[in-house]
Amino acid sequence: MSRNHLTLAGIVASFVCAACSGPAQTPQEAGRAGPPAAQPIAFAPCTLSGASASSNVEAHCGTLSVPENPAQPQGRRIDLRIARLDADNPGAAADPVFFIAGGPGQAATDVALPVSTALRQARRKRDIYLIDQRGTGGSNPLTCLGPDGKDLPLDENAAPNEATIRDYASACATSLEGRADPRFYATSQAIDDLDAVRKAIGVPRVNLVGASYGTRVAQRYAARYPQHVRTIVLDGVAPNDLVVGGDFANTFEDAIVLQAAQCIKDAACAKRFPVNTRTQLRTVMDALSAAPVSVEYRDPGTAQLRRDVLTADSVIGLAFAFSYMPELSSLLPVVLDEAAQGRYAPLAALARNANRSLGLQLNRGMQWSVICSEDADRYQPSAGGDRLVGAHVADMFFAACPVWPHEKAAADSTTPLTSDAPVLLLSGELDPVTPPRYAEQVLKGLPNGRHIVARGQGHGTLNAGCMPRLLGQFIDNADAKALDVSCLDTLSHVPAFTSFNGWEP
Repeated sequence: MSRNHLTLAGIVASFVCAACSGPAQTPQEAGRAGPPAAQPIAFAPCTLSGASASSNVEAHCGTLSVPENPAQPQGRRIDLRIARLDADNPGAAADPVFFIAGGPGQAATDVALPVSTALRQARRKRDIYLIDQRGTGGSNPLTCLGPDGKDLPLDENAAPNEATIRDYASACATSLEGRADPRFYATSQAIDDLDAVRKAIGVPRVNLVGASYGTRVAQRYAARYPQHVRTIVLDGVAPNDLVVGGDFANTFEDAIVLQAAQCIKDAACAKRFPVNTRTQLRTVMDALSAAPVSVEYRDPGTAQLRRDVLTADSVIGLAFAFSYMPELSSLLPVVLDEAAQGRYAPLAALARNANRSLGLQLNRGMQWSVICSEDADRYQPSAGGDRLVGAHVADMFFAACPVWPHEKAAADSTTPLTSDAPVLLLSGELDPVTPPRYAEQVLKGLPNGRHIVARGQGHGTLNAGCMPRLLGQFIDNADAKALDVSCLDTLSHVPAFTSFNGWEP
């Protein structure tokens, strides 16, 4: 058995993706229809592996060499990993889809299965490109290595604090010497990389699909290269001027209040849990703040006995994960009720399972390169009031920045996007990170945009209900306002469990 802390680490790591000239024949189309055309990217069959064999996705993979420092094209070069999911129709449209992953720090190829599922309708006519952003996945990842060349461990027995993270970041930066310069792994360079890929595959325009932090990349690409954008999908919208992690105390609070309201509306839930979810959450957090508890429980992933130390941060992390994954939110009231009565094993087991499920495979170094360059100097702590989460969460986000190599982002990087391009903005009603009000803010600059709120959903809605069909229709027709979204009316909130057997006694 191990003795570890279940903490905020998962939160800190996760954050938090018109008119032009006529279509041109793409190199891949030329290869299918006739003699192959010369192209700088040599694609070959590959398998994008998931957590299990059933999640593997067949694709074509290749690399594109780009300068690490755009101002020094003769200097060190890095390879971008690119995966192409071929269209079902051999005569694919000349405007493919570029999927831009979130994080910051998530590799696009790591989420091939959910992306392939979400974009299955769009894939009937268009190729889907998954491009690992520089610093992630197969694109010169900013991996922290120890002297032995293995992953640099972060002491999981120590509760995370600013000093611990700062020391780790300093060691990580040292390990990158000779492999990468973290100053050139922010959003600005990623935008130019996307356009380099566009040029390499020979297409005049692309359809952008950005998720979470990927929505920042998509917006900034559209601002820098408007002539090369046909349509944009923004899922979990982050406004350009948002300080990543800076507003979390407020957005998390709002999500928990919404969840508590759903229990109050349900007669069985309200009777079983007379203390609402927010109040119960505060009670358990206060108890664990005063006296962290060592708990023995069975790991739901391995069935092995473990011993972990539960803290107030453990509870925040669990509630945060549930907000990300509404299918698990039904368990929150009963787990908190158990903990309030001193039975902590269910909370420990679910906290561990949620953290595992939330594991977005984020690259810490790349995330620091982005947020230290673009967010840290803009963060201003707000009055906490009676918030469940204090400013220390944001402090953890930016703890590495004093020692992490970075350059301040350009002043115009926070300018709101204004575009005539067709844009579909998507939000989950219960999203604790990018709530619907963020999308409404971005929508103001998009006269051909439309915002859809998916009822009962958390962070990420691309696969919710009939959304894949709507995505296909939008990308085909380039008209967000004409979409009939009535099929989304079938989405609903997940009823709260009144026991571990289900939502009825």
